[in-house]
Amino acid sequence: MAASPTVPALASLAAPLTDAETLAAFDPAPGSAAARTAAHIDAHPLVGALRADPRFVAARPHLKIPAAMRARNLTAGTLLADDAIPAPPLTFATRDGSALVAVYFLGDALCGHPGIVHGGLLATLLDEGLARCCFPALPTKVGVTASLKIDYRAPCRSGQYVVLRAETTRVDGRKAWVRGWIETLPDPDPDELANGSSNGVLANGFANGEKRVNGVEKKEKEPVKLVEAEALFVEPRGASKMPRIYASEE
Repeated sequence: MAASPTVPALASLAAPLTDAETLAAFDPAPGSAAARTAAHIDAHPLVGALRADPRFVAARPHLKIPAAMRARNLTAGTLLADDAIPAPPLTFATRDGSALVAVYFLGDALCGHPGIVHGGLLATLLDEGLARCCFPALPTKVGVTASLKIDYRAPCRSGQYVVLRAETTRVDGRKAWVRGWIETLPDPDPDELANGSSNGVLANGFANGEKRVNGVEKKEKEPVKLVEAEALFVEPRGASKMPRIYASEE
């Protein structure tokens, strides 16, 4: 009887949502921070290009974790808040595990220094993102982190959208090597937006992506690389019996 509440969660792990179902499962309240964040991301030309690219499959992988278990998951539950990560990241991954792109909004509650996102949080996102990228390339589509090397290139301001990019560089049996980075998501010109609106959500920490340099307003046109990483993931013993809740579908 004491174990009975865990049964639905275990059943969900055995049959997680499909990639398409994770998109449909995300249903934020109208006008909420999650809804505004998702609307801004959906309207960005980068996302439009990824949706049109047949190599990539769109998903919100965090929603493959059963709802009963998300509250105890760091990025899918603990950090999912209006002032942290308002919406589960929209992710585009190849079916063969060769590449992945994910778009996040990082709020003000994620700082290590005032206005600067904690480097440990960025490392966590890269660890998850690089792992999620390569899992489909492993024999059983499950792996654990064997090593992770991080190089910080520029401060990551809070209150901005960022893009995580990853690519699998080598696969050898149960091992996969992946490289990736996090970069800013420049706010496009209004006429580049599909709906002509940023939905009132700040991009890159500034309204409409604008900031002042020596008193002159500038618009960020090219992404700025914030942090890079290289990692090795290894399929553990008994991997065939582990749940596969992060990999894209075959």
